[in-house]
Amino acid sequence: MAFYSPDPAMGQILADLVRALELEGRPGLAQHLSITWVRYDQSLIARAADLAPERFWGLPVQGASWAGDRPRYPASVVKLVYLAAAEAWRQSDLLIDTPELRRALADMIRDSSNDATGLVLDLLTGTTSGPALPPGRMAAWVEQRQLVNRWLAELDWPELQGCNACQKTWGDGPYGREREFYGEQLDNRNRLSTDAVARLLQAVIASALVSPPACARMRALLARSLDPAQRAADPENQVDGFIGEGLPPQAQLWSKAGWMSQARHDAAYVEPPAPHDGGRAAPFLLVIFSEGQACARDSRLLPEIAAHLAAASAI
Repeated sequence: MAFYSPDPAMGQILADLVRALELEGRPGLAQHLSITWVRYDQSLIARAADLAPERFWGLPVQGASWAGDRPRYPASVVKLVYLAAAEAWRQSDLLIDTPELRRALADMIRDSSNDATGLVLDLLTGTTSGPALPPGRMAAWVEQRQLVNRWLAELDWPELQGCNACQKTWGDGPYGREREFYGEQLDNRNRLSTDAVARLLQAVIASALVSPPACARMRALLARSLDPAQRAADPENQVDGFIGEGLPPQAQLWSKAGWMSQARHDAAYVEPPAPHDGGRAAPFLLVIFSEGQACARDSRLLPEIAAHLAAASAI
């Protein structure tokens, strides 16, 4: 069962939107797109802090998805998984809380640094990159690299079935033992679905994962400014070309984007400003994965989806 109750009206809005986007000059988009959209009746921030887990996850939540259960290559959105795992390790005293760890986590999320991500995954798994290893040592290395996946399995979320989070993120690509670990046909690449990312992000925003102080630290790293001057000063702001660009400037945004030559993704929790007509805008969570070179180059796709669904989220 999904962590949200499927809403037929929201599902129809998504289907109509995907069809319209295709007709506007994006043929075949439906096959390259996954969307999970969840709407809330009040702020999600720290909502689970004082609730038992079963009580929080039993709260009624409405949502819809388009291919939301399909695992895809997540690009840098996987860094959200590594951030959550790092907080879990810290809480279990498996990671020492040092200034260098905090710097790496901040750069991994705020700037999407691949170098920082490499260090974080090394610390999480006790592995390092390097040349090929003899078979016995490689088998032990591979076993260690599965620690994050084993932690995800312990969460026992159905949305995580078929997902894989064990690879570093790269600029030029993996080499040596890292390339071997990918598999000859790259079959061991990272894989996440938008449903899985949506549930993880909901848990972080609501303080339903690890601990409320840990979730507060993660939210602080995920917060994005929609201020035009701040965005102009940082061309890699993870807002322009992504969900944040399609939001009203007064909205509040927490997000993690992913972008490479074959993908343009984003995962965001949004608290919109109150409408001018006196109505109420519902907070919502939106995860979009778009695959292929055409989607990767399409800087208008995610903002258009976000603008349409933000308008549809008004109550």
